[in-house]
Amino acid sequence: MKAGILTMLCGCVLLMDAPASGEDAHHVDCKNAETQMDMNACAAGDFEKADKALNARWLATKKAAAAWDHRVGSAEQPRGAEERLLKAQRAWLAYRDSQCAAVGFTVEGGSMQPMVVSGCLADLTRKRTEELGTLSDSFVN
Repeated sequence: MKAGILTMLCGCVLLMDAPASGEDAHHVDCKNAETQMDMNACAAGDFEKADKALNARWLATKKAAAAWDHRVGSAEQPRGAEERLLKAQRAWLAYRDSQCAAVGFTVEGGSMQPMVVSGCLADLTRKRTEELGTLSDSFVN
C-alpha cells in the first residue's frame, strides 16, 4: 500500500514540475535566427503563414468557381469549374508534398532537413496562392 501511495505522489510531483502548455516555447527572432533549431522554427512559421494565405485564397477561388458554374450552364459553357478546381487542388497538394519531400531528401537526416522542407512548402504554397488569385480573377470576368 505504501508503494502505491509513493508512486502516486511521485507522479503528482512530476506533473507539477512539467512545463505548462507553451511554457517551454521560446520566442525566436527570425530576422536574427542563429541556431538550426531557431531556423527550423522560423521556416515552419513561414510555411504556416503561407498556408493560411493559401486557405483564404482557396475559399475565395472556390466561391468564384461556384458562382461561375451558377451563371453558366449551356452547351457552349458547361458547368464544372468548381469540380475541376477541386480536382486540380488535390493534385497540386499531392505534388507539393511529394516535391518537398524529395527536396528534403537531399539533406535526409540532417538537422536542416525541417528547414529545407518547410522552405520548399512555403515557396510552392505562395506560388499556388498567386495562381489561385489569377484563376479567381478569370472567373469574375
